Amino acid sequence: MFRESTVEMPPQVCYNNSMAVSRHCWKCGQEYKLSGSPGRSETCLCGADLKVCLNCVSYDPRVAYQCRDRRAEPVEEKHVANYCEYFEFIRREYVPTVAQFASRETKARESLKKLLGD
Repeated sequence: MFRESTVEMPPQVCYNNSMAVSRHCWKCGQEYKLSGSPGRSETCLCGADLKVCLNCVSYDPRVAYQCRDRRAEPVEEKHVANYCEYFEFIRREYVPTVAQFASRETKARESLKKLLGD
């Protein structure tokens, strides 16, 4: 007769098809399409610097100096371009910040008030 197989199959990897993993601006989500890492003077269309800690693979708010790379010198302003030699642009999904949702909500409320005459 037939026996059941005792070989375990590897778990299936599920990908979120709604959002693509890309290298993008930490502030507005604009994708960085050039190869290599951005230079210190490169900025996004929104005006935010691109070579910043917030766009780096080593950035982690839970560790000392918010950087997992122990060779890097501490940087105080994580959103401003710096001279870090160990910068590597991270690939991730863009998730809008709460502040962007709040501003969108306030704009919608204001336009509704104007429409209703309040």
